[in-house]
Amino acid sequence: MLRQRPSIPADLPAPTGRLVDSRGRPVKDLRISVTDRCNFRCVYCMPKAVFDKDYAFLPRESLLSFEEITRLARLFAAHGVTKIRLTGGEPLLRRNLERLVAQLAAIPGMEVTLTTNGVLLPRKAAALKAAGLARVTVSLDSLDDATFRAMNDMDVPVADVLAGIDAATAAGLGPIKINMVVKRGMNDHEIVPLARHFRGSGHILRFIEFMDVGSSNGWRLDDVVPSAEVVRRIGAHFPLEPVDPNYTGEVAERWRYADGGGEIGVISSVTQAFCSTCTRARLSTEGRLYTCLFAQSGHDLRALLREPRSDAELSAAIGAVWQARDDRYSEIRTAATAGLRKIEMSYIGG
Repeated sequence: MLRQRPSIPADLPAPTGRLVDSRGRPVKDLRISVTDRCNFRCVYCMPKAVFDKDYAFLPRESLLSFEEITRLARLFAAHGVTKIRLTGGEPLLRRNLERLVAQLAAIPGMEVTLTTNGVLLPRKAAALKAAGLARVTVSLDSLDDATFRAMNDMDVPVADVLAGIDAATAAGLGPIKINMVVKRGMNDHEIVPLARHFRGSGHILRFIEFMDVGSSNGWRLDDVVPSAEVVRRIGAHFPLEPVDPNYTGEVAERWRYADGGGEIGVISSVTQAFCSTCTRARLSTEGRLYTCLFAQSGHDLRALLREPRSDAELSAAIGAVWQARDDRYSEIRTAATAGLRKIEMSYIGG
């Protein structure tokens, strides 16, 4: 893995206020991976053939401390970030995560959310809510137990995730977003059953096109179920109407049930690229800043934290990276780019 250090031009002052990249996109969202480990081995993210064989997970001392994460988060907030999403791996494996949530939630104007596979929520949801967590997103790729066990590849039953959703709801972390990664021939038969199950629940089910993130999931274009097809399949059973986005840059295209039964979302990174409005920065478990989910390398902020450097110098480094950002991978995706070696999703967060 590359270890390049971001350069800090001597004449670059610490940026303040709204920060935009070379394509005019502001930074508004920061996704923070708090661990590269997971209790699942999902076939599209951490397949056993790679991650249970010779993959090197990070040693504890390589991980950013909660204090280091919070320091960087405050600097990102000064640049315009208003939302933080904690990811992994599985973020609930990080010990005392509620302490980090409390530190981040104390940043003025910051919304803190979390993406999880849900199985640890029954014992964690109440503490996370008390610490200031606003919402959770839960990954659930099938209601069919055999299909779900095959996809997580750790023989975890669907009931464990559903119990986590119930616990999060009881703790007041709703409405919950539930993400289904759709892979043709594996779980696409579950699109309508999932829609039927969560219709009227108050939760928002979102269908994500299978993406070529990382280099280990065996991605093929033939395995992608286009979002338009997902909408057609659901609409054939439950008529749908398009809904305006909540804000510029929202990644999910929204649809509501015509009879008032709630809404769904589709995330179409493969067939309908949304690079032009992407406002997301990503901070890896060991403090590398990535400007795209499909990046091949990142920028080492941990080295600057531990030298140490001043807040002004760190802020300038962040500004220099974002201002140079030119990423638009999904707009230029080809068979050749899909084959490039990229950072694994379990390391950078989804």
